[in-house]
Amino acid sequence: MKKSIFKKFLGLAVAASLVGASLTGCAGKNTVKDSDNKQAASASEKKEVENNTADKKVYRTLDEIKESGTINIGVFSDKSPFGYVDENGEYAGYDVYLAERIAKDLDVKVNYVSTEAANRIEYLQTGKVDIILANFTVTKERAEEVDFALPYMNVALGVISPDSRVIKSLDEVTKDDQIIVISGTTAETYLEKNYPDIKLQKYDAYAEAKTAFENGNAAAWANDNTEVIAFSLENKGFTVGIPSLGDADTIAPAVTKGNESLLNWLNDEIVNLGNEKFFHADYEATLLDTYGADYEDTLVVEGGKVQ
Repeated sequence: MKKSIFKKFLGLAVAASLVGASLTGCAGKNTVKDSDNKQAASASEKKEVENNTADKKVYRTLDEIKESGTINIGVFSDKSPFGYVDENGEYAGYDVYLAERIAKDLDVKVNYVSTEAANRIEYLQTGKVDIILANFTVTKERAEEVDFALPYMNVALGVISPDSRVIKSLDEVTKDDQIIVISGTTAETYLEKNYPDIKLQKYDAYAEAKTAFENGNAAAWANDNTEVIAFSLENKGFTVGIPSLGDADTIAPAVTKGNESLLNWLNDEIVNLGNEKFFHADYEATLLDTYGADYEDTLVVEGGKVQ
């Protein structure tokens, strides 16, 4: 019913109450319809915006990376021996060794983007990096937000504590104890899910977590077992009382969800590198001094094939 007709009939309601009542009811129906239409339009617009956002490509394809001449790779800058800045101000470590080879085989330069554990997914989803090579453990939850390539390393969780009180089981952790974790890591997720009563002391940066642990601010530190083993070997007075916690996992490169061209290239690259035992060479160049030869075959994954 048009608004002008509605107003005319409403004026006649004084003389014709029955008609007025009828028109009042009609007006109520129109009001509901207008409201419904507005809500429907609003919902439609919101859905359109969400679809446009979802469809917006934030990543660069393999061809676009090649054309630009540079690949952006997210790595740690404070997690020796996997990703760190050395005394010369250069990036180094196990992940960086791989990044250098990726750039070489793509015939592009590498631009390193320092990342922390908590923002690895964000950096991919916003297009800040093309690849994450930051000791990134593959999990089902993360795989819903990013695409993982084939793995290149084995890993599990571990717990390190001072020699004065070595924790060999999480059942030994009391209500007064705290365990240090890095925000955004599998250690944080595992403990919150399986041991919700344990108090966690969270840090964004590895350097901050190490300093707090060395200063005796917590009873233990839970992290990748590779990290805590390295810490115990490099720092006297600490023992890895729990060398393996939860399930065994793998470390793998990650790309933005949907970036199939780069993902497929990475998978082929990892297979080809495995044929030349590249990751054993990487271990011997970057990790051997820390872990020794005994851990090499346990940690290294060649060609994406987990033993």
